[in-house]
Amino acid sequence: MATMATAGAEDEQDQLPVAALLALAMTGFTAILTETLPAGLLPRMAEGLGVSESLAGQTVTAYAAGSLIAAIPLTAWTQGWRRKPTLLTAILGFLVFNTITALSADYWLTLAARFLAGVAAGLAWGILAGYARRMVVGRLKGRALAIAMVGTPIALSLGVPAGAFLGATIGWRAAFLGMSATTILLIGWVLWKVPDFAGQSVHQRMPVAGVFRTPGIRPILATIFAWMTAHNILYTYVAPFAALSGLQGRVDVLLFGFGLSALVGIWATGLLVDRMLRRLVLTSLTAFAAVALALGFFAPIPAVVSLGVIAWGLSFGGAATQLQTASADAAGHGADLANAMVTTVWNSAIAAGGIVGGLLLDHLGAASFPWAVLVFLLIALCIASNAHRHGFRPGPRVHA
Repeated sequence: MATMATAGAEDEQDQLPVAALLALAMTGFTAILTETLPAGLLPRMAEGLGVSESLAGQTVTAYAAGSLIAAIPLTAWTQGWRRKPTLLTAILGFLVFNTITALSADYWLTLAARFLAGVAAGLAWGILAGYARRMVVGRLKGRALAIAMVGTPIALSLGVPAGAFLGATIGWRAAFLGMSATTILLIGWVLWKVPDFAGQSVHQRMPVAGVFRTPGIRPILATIFAWMTAHNILYTYVAPFAALSGLQGRVDVLLFGFGLSALVGIWATGLLVDRMLRRLVLTSLTAFAAVALALGFFAPIPAVVSLGVIAWGLSFGGAATQLQTASADAAGHGADLANAMVTTVWNSAIAAGGIVGGLLLDHLGAASFPWAVLVFLLIALCIASNAHRHGFRPGPRVHA
């Protein structure tokens, strides 16, 4: 029966399996929301665990560290595993470790659970893009990946405000238990709708160093680091930046607007990524740079900040799809490992954005953010513009 089901899935690859792709999107949503949820719960988590808010904040750091450390080695180790059991293993990790976080009264146990939840996320991110692309024929790979990534901007915009709302209404432990409950539903969804595929055969597997040396991979990773560092300088410290225009009490509304416009960005990317991947990347970077320039000159004006956040969301929404499509195209059979590298670099950029933004805030103030963002974006634009032979090639994508 399993063989027949898999064969049926192969036969249906000439159309978008939306239900299956949305299950992958929900997996990404769960990973991001699990990561960001504590940011909106810090005071209550600190009180519940008997620690300071700064120590409670390390639960976010522990999760990012788990993803950073685990993504590449776990993806390499599981290359030969069947895809569906591998995906379910990662999702089960969210269920187990979110439940432990909800029930734990010990800070160090909570920290360990958060680290291991990050490990599960590292595995999930390492396989999601390749999984989505295997469900469809070449001409649909970009759109399939766009659907599979739609959970990311939603979770990025809702994570912190959702944490604050849930913490105030049902308590922080119940918020994590709620995550566990939705994860159980996700496991059922995957079992029901997501097709299985064989892992890579021995002759298809590539070593990590070989994937890293593949033409195009290094400029793509460098572009990701510069772009996402720029994004996270502003996103991590959006509250103090919003205070410059008197919008500090409307950060939730700003983030909601960011999320909605990001959805438009990911929809547009899904329509266009197979025809103009390079142009989308360069346009997104240029648009974000224009936003940074406007915010640099007009940070005290609420209307400029509000419109700037919306334009920023538009430019960011399709980023994950654009960058993962580029890395998977460049890597070929090493697509899963390439996307694990994307995860590692992405999490490194989150940390870098937090560090750089914190230093800027302490020494130069929030008004310096747009100028630092602009510098990183110009670096990303320079790298992407010069990677026209392999990393971000012009014209329609070459379909496998």
